[in-house]
Amino acid sequence: MRNDDSSPKVVVAVLTYRRPGDLAEVVPMLVAEAATIDVRAEVLVVDNDPAGGAADQVAAMASDALRYVHEPTPGIAAARNRAIRESAGADFLVFIDDDERPTDGWLRTLLACARDTGAAAVAGPVISTFSIEPDEWVRAGRFFDRRRLPTGTVVSLVATNNLIIDRRQLEAMGVTFDERFGLSGGSDTLFSRQVSQRGGTLVWCDEAVVHDVVPPQRLTRAWVLQRARRLGNSWVTTSLAAAPSPAARARVRVSHGARGVLRLGGGGARYVSGVVTRDMSARARGIRTCARGWGLLAGSVGVVFSEYKRKEGSS
Repeated sequence: MRNDDSSPKVVVAVLTYRRPGDLAEVVPMLVAEAATIDVRAEVLVVDNDPAGGAADQVAAMASDALRYVHEPTPGIAAARNRAIRESAGADFLVFIDDDERPTDGWLRTLLACARDTGAAAVAGPVISTFSIEPDEWVRAGRFFDRRRLPTGTVVSLVATNNLIIDRRQLEAMGVTFDERFGLSGGSDTLFSRQVSQRGGTLVWCDEAVVHDVVPPQRLTRAWVLQRARRLGNSWVTTSLAAAPSPAARARVRVSHGARGVLRLGGGGARYVSGVVTRDMSARARGIRTCARGWGLLAGSVGVVFSEYKRKEGSS
């Protein structure tokens, strides 16, 4: 890694909220990854705990490649925007979640793809690993399956759980994360839509893999269905935010409401088919489709689900 101030720079941002066990695992891995690339690299921990609870833990890790900042404004969008501000002057900004683990060579691969393609942002795959064996119904519903695409594929939407952004293109476009979606989710969806609308290219890099460590509390039927509802809901709310006029927003409400009704009907039919044929996969996937449809329908009439809403004293 080159250390002279004139060399390009990469900032790897890991956002955290009261997860000391995850930080203890992922930060050393990120520091090690930072040492493998041929440019200056810094690991930035953005602590979204209002109490700044990770400060002492990060200080104890003591690395020249590690920096801590405290962002007390609640919500992941505020933490993402803090990472953007803190990476001013860098060439690239990388986002990874605190409950994920990079594979060997992940950062080098992601950076190489960003350089080779000249894209505004490059996303990589997230593969779920489970802390306990999931319920058979949850597995049958394929709730944790995520897309895999050939490297170089141009995509229209990306998440920020495994993403490198060309910092200078981002600055030229003036795109940030909408903090209205900090507690409801969907700010990354709207972000990538706005990047695309302003001429930025989003590319897939299938070799830059991270593993998502799924805790037991996320392996319940209640949690996965709540997530499915929220995904449908946030798709509508971000579509409304991206619509350029009142007329366009009205069309979004009508079209997404209709899609919600269709998903409820189609999911219900699949569930009934699964009951008749004793097919657990059909039953689980039918309920998943219904949950997504309910989220779409609710969003079309102005109901917003705040999945990340915090309770006083919660962790």
